[in-house]
Amino acid sequence: MRRTKGKPYPLGPTWDGRGVNFALFSEHASSVELCLFDSIHSRKESCRIPLTERANHVWHIYLEEMSPGRLYGYRVHGPYDPENGHRFNPNKVLVDPYAKAVVRTDKFDERLFGYQFGSSQENFKMDRRDNAACAPLSVVVDTSFTWGNDRPPNTPWNQTIIYETHVKGLTVQHPQVPVPLRGTFAGLASEPAINHLKSLGVTAVQLMPIQQHFGERHLQEKGLKNYWGYNTLGYFAPDNRFYSGQMGDPVQEFKSMVCCLHKEGIEVILDVVYNHTAEGNHLGPTLSFRGIDNRAYYRLNAKNPELYDDFTGCGNTLNTKHPEILQLIMDSLRYWVTEMHVDGFRFDLAATLARENHDVDFQGAFIKIIQQDPVLSQVKLIAEPWDLGEGGYQVGNFPPPWSELNGKFRDTVKRFWKGDEGKLPKLASRISGSSDVYQHNGRRPQASINFITSHDGFTLQDLVSYNSKHNEANQERNGDGTDANDSWNCGAEGPTKNTKIKSLRARQKQNLMATLLLSQGVPLICGGDELGRTQSGNNNAYCQDNETSWYNWNLNKEQKKFLEFVQKIIRVRKTHPVFTRTKFFTGKKIGKSAAKDISWISPNGRDMTQAEWGWTTPFARSIGLRLSGDAINDIDENGRPIQGETILILINAHYEKVPFILPAHKKGTRWELIFDTFSLDPIGIGRGGTAYPLAGHSLAVLCLKSKREK
Repeated sequence: MRRTKGKPYPLGPTWDGRGVNFALFSEHASSVELCLFDSIHSRKESCRIPLTERANHVWHIYLEEMSPGRLYGYRVHGPYDPENGHRFNPNKVLVDPYAKAVVRTDKFDERLFGYQFGSSQENFKMDRRDNAACAPLSVVVDTSFTWGNDRPPNTPWNQTIIYETHVKGLTVQHPQVPVPLRGTFAGLASEPAINHLKSLGVTAVQLMPIQQHFGERHLQEKGLKNYWGYNTLGYFAPDNRFYSGQMGDPVQEFKSMVCCLHKEGIEVILDVVYNHTAEGNHLGPTLSFRGIDNRAYYRLNAKNPELYDDFTGCGNTLNTKHPEILQLIMDSLRYWVTEMHVDGFRFDLAATLARENHDVDFQGAFIKIIQQDPVLSQVKLIAEPWDLGEGGYQVGNFPPPWSELNGKFRDTVKRFWKGDEGKLPKLASRISGSSDVYQHNGRRPQASINFITSHDGFTLQDLVSYNSKHNEANQERNGDGTDANDSWNCGAEGPTKNTKIKSLRARQKQNLMATLLLSQGVPLICGGDELGRTQSGNNNAYCQDNETSWYNWNLNKEQKKFLEFVQKIIRVRKTHPVFTRTKFFTGKKIGKSAAKDISWISPNGRDMTQAEWGWTTPFARSIGLRLSGDAINDIDENGRPIQGETILILINAHYEKVPFILPAHKKGTRWELIFDTFSLDPIGIGRGGTAYPLAGHSLAVLCLKSKREK
């Protein structure tokens, strides 16, 4: 195999049809060896090749006649001096941070640790055992792919409906998905899975982490697995646990999945974890970054570099202050857009990425480089706008073009529907787009990613079935997961045969889902909620790779009914432009509109007074809002004014019936019922000025009918 010096860029392995160029960044290494392996079963490398060329801290070499499929790793030499932040250990084979595929990622072994496992922190001796027989290995990949006519759907933000899902969980139990494809990228691309997404009407899937992750030793010892995957090892590699083996490699299968989803108009958004890695804290394994250059890749404690700054609660924090590490993140993001054709990203604990020396800084390098990037600034960017560090709660503070998970929406809506006092003012703000949170810096309602449930916390079914978490299956004595669930079991903890409680729970689910889907902003549905999925009260099922987390497609009558309800609400949202406005409400008449663009209606049929908002009547739990279809104040792609029907939403979180006077803003006003969560069967048309019997714990939506439609 002929060797030449190669090039320092691009980083990682690059196959050009004749051979492979390898390039690895390490600022503090004294030497680097490329190790080649013959198979995943190899107990040692077949050869070691010194990388003698170095430019700008990048070690590189070119090997002629090497082809895709070759397994490799690195041994990096340098000082082993944990007290000063250096953890080089050439006895450990390391994963290439730019590897496009990684194998042997399923088992922990003591030889993966760079220090003598079990030694005290005061005596952190180097472990000299060779780990070649068990180390994760990188794979040279041919990234070429015939995309054909693939085009990104480019769904406008205001038309977007996001469906958060886990690749495995969605299809692993689906009876119509072929068995070999269940739980894989190919399974998600299968006709039954796509048909479900299309029948719902969602426009994007937000995939929980699909970048290559590595497990956790404490879970393996308990017989558990990290199911969620927020433990990234390879930022360029699709996770091989989702590979069915039906195509050449995980990269090919992932691309094929994206093609299939795009063909049906469904965007692909990746949940990405660039805030920390799978190597954990100072007691974690040495798999890649730690052994390549610990001081460069991680943020170390200034007073004790043996330890890490941890803003994530996961043991370490990637060092986005270092230009090469920032480049790694940006190269990875651009790769997933340009090579893998994904449509956007949801950034886990995004506040961490915006931290400079210590504080969150939205004028910092990461935020600025995203804003000016011609590729990344044009895709969907969603921040989880908090982390666990000081000042980490940053809802509303990310600049354009970012959207954010609106935790304030989640908290307000859950608390209102479970009956908390004094929530009407906040509820009004949340369902009208949270202008108090986002309008201050020129953003629009689509900056708010509205959600009520997500992978982290109770499912929707559990939200109305449990007052307390039940995480015993995680084997942490029910000490993990939050205690702040804002849930209400409706009268019994867990499953019950009481028909009244079951009926109330069904209605509460409909109330919550309708509030989510009919609010201004971008709705995010937690996958499986539409099926009535339960985790039996587990609000932290990250380690439950079993029926607890997987979707159950064997639906009973009640579950089928709720699925139909969700499908209907999404159709209502898509049909009526008042729900997909691109601008905040003004509370005024627009042009020749018959009424204000939004009006808040009291149960007496008139505009809400200051007292009725709850400042002096904290028990107020009923409100109506009228959205004027002739006051949308927007134009379509052809420059024509967007108009639709006027909608009236009636909300009652009180336990008793409220006779709601239908507003009559003009003579002969008539309202047609679209749905009522107490009784899903329409009851015809009601005249303005008459009372609508709005049942306790219910929500109704009505449409204004013109005279010619009587």
